[in-house]
Amino acid sequence: MLSKRIIACLDVRDGKLAKSVKFVDTHDIGDPVETARRYYEAGIDELVFYDITASSDHRDILLDVVSAVAAQVFIPFSVGGGLRTVEDCSKVLLAGAEKVNVNTAAVQNPQLIAEASRAFGAQCVVLSMDVLAVPHSVAAPSGYEIVTHGGRNRTGIDALAWARRGEELGAGELVVNSIDADGTQEGYEINLTRKMAEAVRIPVIASGGGGKAEHLYQVLTAGKADAALVASLLHYGITTVAELKKYLDQKGVKVRMT
Repeated sequence: MLSKRIIACLDVRDGKLAKSVKFVDTHDIGDPVETARRYYEAGIDELVFYDITASSDHRDILLDVVSAVAAQVFIPFSVGGGLRTVEDCSKVLLAGAEKVNVNTAAVQNPQLIAEASRAFGAQCVVLSMDVLAVPHSVAAPSGYEIVTHGGRNRTGIDALAWARRGEELGAGELVVNSIDADGTQEGYEINLTRKMAEAVRIPVIASGGGGKAEHLYQVLTAGKADAALVASLLHYGITTVAELKKYLDQKGVKVRMT
């Protein structure tokens, strides 16, 4: 059985670490490079860096910040935001990332997933999905809809259908960002994560809502997630990487202890 992973999420806006609640009320909270180094030294399993306004601002990702973070950490490091082409993905990988996260551009051009997977290997391609709970309908039978541009644009695409399509096209992992749970610290969207994990064969990473160690335990067990993204828990000093791993280990969840 593979170890469950804890992944620190660094949302970056204009070169600064930022945090929001349900994708709004975003405010700056620190330096992403210093924060990445601190989490790496604390024993985090992976880092993911999102340039959260690159797509909505129609600009390229901040490669200088990517390079600066990559120079500080020696663990898997995934980057997303404003990646529209294979060339964009290549630039990020050359800047030091090990994986690329595609989101808005993949919805607009699904072949980006296939092209990136062929170019770099499925293990390098992460399909990141921003998901909103909606009433069940013909268009969204799962009760979940994909949104793009940092939560600004509704697409009418069913989230489970998009997850399966992403896997078929060559994505190696899914990040499932629950807009409804984002920044609330009230727990992950367990139903959403479990549905995703049961719909695909690739690893599913839960994102949005982690507020205490118990929430990670719930999403990694009942939610069937392979990994959990954490942000507020660490950013605001609520707990530490070591405390999270100790709790999960004591609960019988296999994690990489430091």
